[in-house]
Amino acid sequence: MAGSNGKQKTARDMILSMGLITLVAGVIYLFIPHDDSPQETKKVDYRVELLTARRAASYPVAAPEGLPAQWKATSVRFQGDDFDAWHLGFQAPGGEYVQIEQSTQKPSTFIDEASQGAEATRTTQKIDGRTWTRYTGGRYDALVHKGDGATTVVAGTGSFEQLTQMTKALKMT
Repeated sequence: MAGSNGKQKTARDMILSMGLITLVAGVIYLFIPHDDSPQETKKVDYRVELLTARRAASYPVAAPEGLPAQWKATSVRFQGDDFDAWHLGFQAPGGEYVQIEQSTQKPSTFIDEASQGAEATRTTQKIDGRTWTRYTGGRYDALVHKGDGATTVVAGTGSFEQLTQMTKALKMT
């Protein structure tokens, strides 16, 4: 009989401990401040990376000039190891995302990665003397230009009007 009384105490002690832990966790949650408001997107300065990429890349590196102030640069990187890969990401007006991607990687592989699975359409646009092909159907829509020593992809969640606005602002030097 003494054995069953010990098991009851163990179970009761475990339930009391769990209750106490839950109570403490609840009190901590109530008194520790937490902010549920959307975080302000941090703007990055990409000038140094752009200069580095333009010196190191084997192709004219694209970056926008003259975009309205509502466009915020949010990410930048240049990887010169395998394919001279250039990336510049922006938060567009309305909270959409638009990125510029360039690389000397095999175009089909690069376009699939940069557009996150979008497929080519038969629609093309002529912008500043370059022909850009529309891609749709993936996570991002995209405008793609093959030439100038690399493949350039302007892609994102933004509308084709925003992608076109970014593409028109690109200067390749």
